[in-house]
Amino acid sequence: MTRDDGPVSSASRLRHGRWLLALVPLVLVGVAFFWWQGSEGAEAPEGAPEPASSPVSDPREVARAPAERGAAMAAEPAAPSLLSPEAREREARRELWQKRLERAKRSLESYVAATRYPPESRPSREHPDQMELAEPERTRPLSPKAAEDGTSDVQLRLKQDKVFVVGDESVLLSVACEDSRRTPRPCEVVSALAHEADHLVGAGGVPGVPVVFTDAGQGGDTVAGDGMITGRFQPSKQGFAMFSGTLRVDVRVRSGSLEDSAFFDVLYTPAPPATFTRRVREVVEAGSLDLYLSVQVRKAGRYVVSGRLDDEGGVPFASVSFNEELPEGAQEVKLNVFGKLIRDEAPTFPLTLRDVEGFLLKEMGDPDRELMVTLRGPVHTTREYSLQQFSDAEWRSPERDRYTNELEKDVMEAQKQLDAALKDTPAP
Repeated sequence: MTRDDGPVSSASRLRHGRWLLALVPLVLVGVAFFWWQGSEGAEAPEGAPEPASSPVSDPREVARAPAERGAAMAAEPAAPSLLSPEAREREARRELWQKRLERAKRSLESYVAATRYPPESRPSREHPDQMELAEPERTRPLSPKAAEDGTSDVQLRLKQDKVFVVGDESVLLSVACEDSRRTPRPCEVVSALAHEADHLVGAGGVPGVPVVFTDAGQGGDTVAGDGMITGRFQPSKQGFAMFSGTLRVDVRVRSGSLEDSAFFDVLYTPAPPATFTRRVREVVEAGSLDLYLSVQVRKAGRYVVSGRLDDEGGVPFASVSFNEELPEGAQEVKLNVFGKLIRDEAPTFPLTLRDVEGFLLKEMGDPDRELMVTLRGPVHTTREYSLQQFSDAEWRSPERDRYTNELEKDVMEAQKQLDAALKDTPAP
């Protein structure tokens, strides 16, 4: 008996064989494509993005990439760990002189900038705290022990309207008690005693003198019952007319159950060594504005005088000073307003000279000065000038030139050493 599926199976196998033969070229093409993609990936640098779907149109780009990568790697400096000891030493020397050169340049630039103007004529922005006369004010815990253990936050506020007192001048001393939020607290000055400062040689020769403090709106106290307790101390009238030096006023203050001591210091001169006459002569000379203050000198010696200058709107502009020897008799103190300072700061004229103070500097002893009576408030108002009337040249002096030359030598030496270190560096 003959089977019916024989011929059918042969035909079917034939058809399957033909399909397999047709798939062989497609498989070969796929293998070739994946092999080509893999070779491209091997040539790309590590971390590079995936290649585009279309191949590079110019094969020269592919050939050029390895050469460019090699050149870039050669241009990079070798890691320190790969350098020889001699190369590491040369690199360290180069870095050392590079840093020294930068430091020398900064020193030169800083010095030149800081000495553009003379020491006696400086912009107000350099020392804003010195543009007002000293009126010390400070706070401290009434009881440091109570503040430390947290049982009280009462603060003691101490203020005085001047530090330097001359002749018949007096000083106002104020005491107040407040908490950490500056809310007034009950306050009482139990006692106050003025005496010679303990550090002075021979202190104790003058007996202590009591000073009265009040909050009654009198005796120097401005507002009654405001919690600010004020005392007026006038050395010439309170037993110290012949004393010269530092006086201390000890006060004992009580607030509730707390009580402690504090003090004020005053530098007193019974008779001024020289007196300002308040006459001022102004002159434009050598590209600057000079203000000459008339002074009647009783004691010859080295005098230090300082003043403040405001522009037309009352804005602090500059501080001016004088530090020279003066003989006895009628003299003039020269306060120089440097030309370049005026050109650089461009203040609005007229300028106002105010709050002029001075003293005779003593070579030995304590205190080291004898005070002049301070000219408080406006002293002189200048005429109006244009900026073009003043010189834009920097200040020059033998000392400045000497220091500048030395700093320039430091720069040149560092540059020379750096150049030598760079030449000694071998080519990569």
